[in-house]
Amino acid sequence: MYTEKVMEHFKNPRNMGEIEDPDVTSKVGNPACGDMMNIYLRVGEKNNEKYIEDIKFKTFGCASAIATSSVTTELAMGKTLDEAEEIEEEDIAEELGGLPKIKMHCSNLSANGLHEAIYQYKKKEGMEISEDLERKHKIAQKTLEKTEEMRQEHGLNED
Repeated sequence: MYTEKVMEHFKNPRNMGEIEDPDVTSKVGNPACGDMMNIYLRVGEKNNEKYIEDIKFKTFGCASAIATSSVTTELAMGKTLDEAEEIEEEDIAEELGGLPKIKMHCSNLSANGLHEAIYQYKKKEGMEISEDLERKHKIAQKTLEKTEEMRQEHGLNED
């Protein structure tokens, strides 16, 4: 069902945890399953470009959610914000050697988390936000709201 790479990232996730005093934190959710994810970013600058100096995650979810979160941080680390903004759910699933169709929403969760963190950072710093990133932000906000409603309905807490 899962590839070796998915299982490796699930059993030994990379960049899991929090960054002390991050530049930005994002929170996203998936109403299909109730998974929640936080992304923490520290942004640096080199050659007059902002880049992801450090990225960590905390995910409440299944093996696929944890594995996609882990690989997303690896894909984004060291990239400029604009390069990281281009990482899509298909890239994440491909990097893991594929995901079962029923688990593809997990790659959406981690992509949404990354995009939302980039959006929050750019907004905070007064940087230009593309129409595509603005659209992704609206999707992330809507799905987080629906996820929180669903979790509350079913008595699921993050604690």
